Amino acid sequence: MYHSQTPLDQITVVLKNPKFPENIGATARSCFNMGISRLIVVGDVVPRYEDMAKMATHKAVHLIDTMEMHPRLEDALAPFHLVVGTTARLGRKRTIERSPRDIVAEILPLLSDNRTALLFGPEDRGLTNDDLKYCHYISCIPTADFASLNLAQAVAIHCYEIYNTLVEQTREPAASPATATVRQLEGMYQHIEDALLAIDFLDEKGNIYWMQSIRRLLGRIRLTAKEANIIRGICRKFLWHQVNRSDNLQKKPENP
Repeated sequence: MYHSQTPLDQITVVLKNPKFPENIGATARSCFNMGISRLIVVGDVVPRYEDMAKMATHKAVHLIDTMEMHPRLEDALAPFHLVVGTTARLGRKRTIERSPRDIVAEILPLLSDNRTALLFGPEDRGLTNDDLKYCHYISCIPTADFASLNLAQAVAIHCYEIYNTLVEQTREPAASPATATVRQLEGMYQHIEDALLAIDFLDEKGNIYWMQSIRRLLGRIRLTAKEANIIRGICRKFLWHQVNRSDNLQKKPENP
């Protein structure tokens, strides 16, 4: 059974009869950006190297240098365990198309033991029904009214979905800060009540109603201990200013 060092090592992009060598170079650049290092071109004529290399740029030109050429699609796909065909067209005899994201979620668990090809057709016609007979999955990129994408764009979208899903799977979840305890929240609510009483926002009659509303509002936020302490600090500072203001008014000398 075949094993690879990383899931991305199992992915190969296969281009059938691409019309423009520049699109091959742009495809190589997209593959390199997303960690995919194998490229196969199916066709009878070797594309012009300079045109491919120009679009690949110097960072991805090594994918052009190591690119495989096959005259027949069947030979190019022979070593692969899984083949994902891509299409923008709907047809009566076609397998049900799914989005790249849905297909990536399904094939990623299989990559450790299965070589996988992402198959793209020529720019003007795409893959034929005869090409799709080799495919285990059919991927169709959701678009708006105009359902035509450049070949290199379609490759970039599929490579991105694979890379992004792998990154998300390996990323450690961020630690969630602990929410405030009942003791901390009750201390906060007491400071809020004291501050609102100091400005006469609350009175004896409406005290319970307003404090219940405030509790419901802040309860939905699930405050952390730090956030509860910030609110308490604001209330304490506010109350301090209120006390000092009252003292200063009392000490102010009367006009002669």
